[in-house]
Amino acid sequence: MLPDRSESFVIARNTAFTYKSKSVDVKKIGRELGVRYVLEGSVRRTGSQVRVNVQLIEAESGAHLWAERFDCDLAGLAEAQDAITGRLAQTLDVKLVEIVDRRIEQEKALTHDARDLVLRGRAWLHRPRSATTRTEAQRAFERALELNARSVDARVGLATALLSNLLDGWSTSPQLDEERAGRLLHEALEHDTNSRMAHFAMGLLCRLRNRLTEARIEFETAIALDRNFANAYRHLGITLMQLGEPGDGIPHIEKAIRLNPRDPNVAGHYWALGACHLLLGQVDQAVDLLWRARAENPRYWYVHLWLGGALGLRGNLDEARTALAEAIKIKPEINSMARWRANIPALKNPQYQTLLEKTVNAGFRQAGFPDE
Repeated sequence: MLPDRSESFVIARNTAFTYKSKSVDVKKIGRELGVRYVLEGSVRRTGSQVRVNVQLIEAESGAHLWAERFDCDLAGLAEAQDAITGRLAQTLDVKLVEIVDRRIEQEKALTHDARDLVLRGRAWLHRPRSATTRTEAQRAFERALELNARSVDARVGLATALLSNLLDGWSTSPQLDEERAGRLLHEALEHDTNSRMAHFAMGLLCRLRNRLTEARIEFETAIALDRNFANAYRHLGITLMQLGEPGDGIPHIEKAIRLNPRDPNVAGHYWALGACHLLLGQVDQAVDLLWRARAENPRYWYVHLWLGGALGLRGNLDEARTALAEAIKIKPEINSMARWRANIPALKNPQYQTLLEKTVNAGFRQAGFPDE
């Protein structure tokens, strides 16, 4: 069984290199090294272009589980290496979780251990966001805690699911969920101060509570522990935006997209990027990015809301009103700027509020979205 990252191991490269250029059966490698999965790769250079091919193989069966190709230009070799290794690490992490989830589903067994269930919960969190996928993730983490009450990973996973629901406006008991997430994260960090996921989730909690400077520190800590943590880059970018620094947030969000361009939740990345550009007054670019976010996942009420503000600012009033109506349809309680501010504490930050007033709020008023 593949353990979660905090308990997993990777064979040292000196040992791995002993198999280089040798025709060795993958099953034999699995037995000799005690690993479940083997990652094979090749590098081909053509002029200034480099192509890296990788494939993931299950050692026990020899089955090919996943393959990917990465292309880059040699003009900036160090940057190219970072880009490839970053994308590979991010993609591999996601794929391994998906593979374990499929195996659990196929086995239809009720005896999986806590580590299995943690991975299953993470797999649900990786799926396109909806109230249903979050409920399934929460259920898996709850079961993991029932089997192992000391599991740090189950605590962090459950807290992440609860906080993600709160930030997306899907929680049915906001105060209780927030308090519970806080307890779970404090317990997790007491046991493991170097958990990248615990610091990430703590960043979400601080953002939710409008403690943005603390959130920034938590996301930066998560990134320091894992330089390929795409979601941490995105949320760091959003935090900087809410601190009134959208220009500083853009590179972090763009890096999140480069690290994980096929993220099933990439809609959130494009929304954040579009929001930053809108606050900088780059309306056309913002509209394009917000359209893309909506196309990737039309379930996010706030994407429709921001798109309505951007279109209103640009003067496309009929389209703006349609977008705002869709936002209200999905989230009926957000039917005015006052209700929006009441639900998102960060909107009250002076620097952020100043930028909003010049852009999004101006677009709302153009489209007839009420103040109160």
